[in-house]
Amino acid sequence: MSTIDEAPAAGLPPQLPWERFWQLIALIGGEPAVAFCATFHDGCERLSEVLAAGPVEEILGFGERFAEALYRLDREEYGTQGAVDPEHPGESLPLSDDGFLYARAAVVAAGRAAYERVLGEPELFAAHSFRSGESLLYVHEEAYEAATGEEWDHDTRYDYESCSNREGWPNL
Repeated sequence: MSTIDEAPAAGLPPQLPWERFWQLIALIGGEPAVAFCATFHDGCERLSEVLAAGPVEEILGFGERFAEALYRLDREEYGTQGAVDPEHPGESLPLSDDGFLYARAAVVAAGRAAYERVLGEPELFAAHSFRSGESLLYVHEEAYEAATGEEWDHDTRYDYESCSNREGWPNL
């Protein structure tokens, strides 16, 4: 992944360097865990506050990179894995569209090293499948509203909703 800003498409904000994106993600304090939901939520609030205190361009760039990170994980080899409950490791449940999105957000929240491991080894995704990174989905929107007084109304380059990456889901 490049840490160099890429040329923005017409009407879209410049990309936040990947290095800065991962520095910001690190403010959360680690991946969400079932027993530590409040800690994860607090970390998301902290990240939102840091973003809101900075330039609006960084908030927009964070939203762009986050959408791209989620989009890269929106692939059949991840989405067809079941959710594995750590208390019942031999069992798995199918992931709903929302569950798949929240699990992808949990992978991002786990940080750069975990994210890159999962990208390289899809079978590692299952370890994140029972975690919900849902709170992370709203960080940039809340930061934008706090910084500008306006609601987030920006389309990102990448649609991160489940199954939107057509290359990642060739059998759909």
